Amino acid sequence: MHWADVLAEELLKKQTKHVLATGITPSGPIHIGNMREILTTDAVYRCLVEKGGDAEFIYICDDYDPLRKVYPHLPSSYEQFVGKPLSEIPCPCGKHTSYADHYLVSFLGSLHEIGVNPQVYRASEMYKKGEYNESIQIALENTDKIRTILETLSGRQMPKDWLPYNVKCETCGRLSTTHPSLYEYPMVEYSCDCGHTGEVDIRKSGQGKLPWRVDWPARWRMLGVTFEPCGKDHATVGGTRETGAKISEEVYRYPHPGLLVYEFIMLKGQGAMHSSKGTAVSGEEMLKMTPPEVLRFLIMRNQPNRHIVFDSGLGLLTLVDEYDKEEEVYFGKEAETKGMKEFKKIYELSQPYHIPKTMPLHLPYRHLVTLDQIAKTWPEVKEILLRTGQLPKKLKKDDEEHLMQRAEHVRFWLATFAPDDVKFEVKIALPKIILTPEQETVLYILKEKIPDLTWEPEAIHNAIYEIAEEKKIPIKIAFTAVYQVLLGQEKGPRAGFFLSNLEKKFVLRRVTEAVK
Repeated sequence: MHWADVLAEELLKKQTKHVLATGITPSGPIHIGNMREILTTDAVYRCLVEKGGDAEFIYICDDYDPLRKVYPHLPSSYEQFVGKPLSEIPCPCGKHTSYADHYLVSFLGSLHEIGVNPQVYRASEMYKKGEYNESIQIALENTDKIRTILETLSGRQMPKDWLPYNVKCETCGRLSTTHPSLYEYPMVEYSCDCGHTGEVDIRKSGQGKLPWRVDWPARWRMLGVTFEPCGKDHATVGGTRETGAKISEEVYRYPHPGLLVYEFIMLKGQGAMHSSKGTAVSGEEMLKMTPPEVLRFLIMRNQPNRHIVFDSGLGLLTLVDEYDKEEEVYFGKEAETKGMKEFKKIYELSQPYHIPKTMPLHLPYRHLVTLDQIAKTWPEVKEILLRTGQLPKKLKKDDEEHLMQRAEHVRFWLATFAPDDVKFEVKIALPKIILTPEQETVLYILKEKIPDLTWEPEAIHNAIYEIAEEKKIPIKIAFTAVYQVLLGQEKGPRAGFFLSNLEKKFVLRRVTEAVK
């Protein structure tokens, strides 16, 4: 049974109505590591609904959190906004209503593209509408109990005058530089590092916010949350998950949600993804270089407690190939292979919206990497595919849209994440090169063979190989000669496939020019 089915059945044993929650702070580009939390929740949500459960999927945007520092992706001028709520800081590009929206808008667009459409709650709006007011009062009236829980479980010593409330300074607008010192309902006295001292009335909305360790359990009760996954950093002994569960039960008198801890997605060669450190691939970038079903596949095929190493280089091509293989097995075009567990459920959960009735037309991603560098536009790529018989002459509209989308993804990948050794450019004119006598021999004989050669990958490859063997020339030198006259470099894509996609007349003309 797939892990999402297992979790759904465990939840249904408790009750049929469930609220599944996920939340992310939009402090920077929201990366595919964050997507694991979203897609894990979405998988459980889908399985709950499929099994007859009454489920709601919500996303809480923590846009009332303060900007913690000037991150690498920000200009130094943002130093003046450190400590202020993300929803009240100017947009970096000037096109959105706030800093938070700058990252949230593209993230929500990415979610829609991958088939995730939760009910969105903004923490800033919830605080300003007074939805947190009762929870704030409960927290302040249970300060001693919360302090004991935090000190006992986390080992932290809280200041004597500590209060579970971060006041927003009435002068500078910061949350992280204020020091609440006295609570007498409904007033909280505080001082701020900017020099201001004052008091706020907690009955008035938007005067401040709960610290994260208290905010989290407060919202569970407010929104009726029954399931919310968290990263392993929150699930440590004395971590936010453990203290949150205790505060939820003992302060807010609400049973803490079902626990699921997920592992990080690691960026190959760089470790865990952190948008604040600039070591991440954003969800938006991922969806520009691979189809949405492949991103979902990456999450659905892995148990949440297993870490994933994401390779945005050549590993991406392998990932798409593996998805295509499972799709072929799902539609009965290929036999199931050893280790291919729960492939049907994985494939179905990988689809953003609807499961295809027939298998989409397949063309290896690696082929498109070559074709996208020979041709510059989809119509040109399509012309090559039709000319070489790689596409049927009567191409279905859905199949063409599918392939065109993939060609666009490959083009983005080539421009941003592809390693240099897969990149090439077919030169319009003969490159300025100096050929060795052996290379000239290979090209001269190839020139004689081309007119009668069947213009197919295997025939072309074999012809070059036979020339090298016949003349006792190292095979590497033979292929290098071909790459040099066409690309101006010593290496390139698989020669047979590469040449077969170029027009035969063009190759003959170039080789003839090279050995004049």
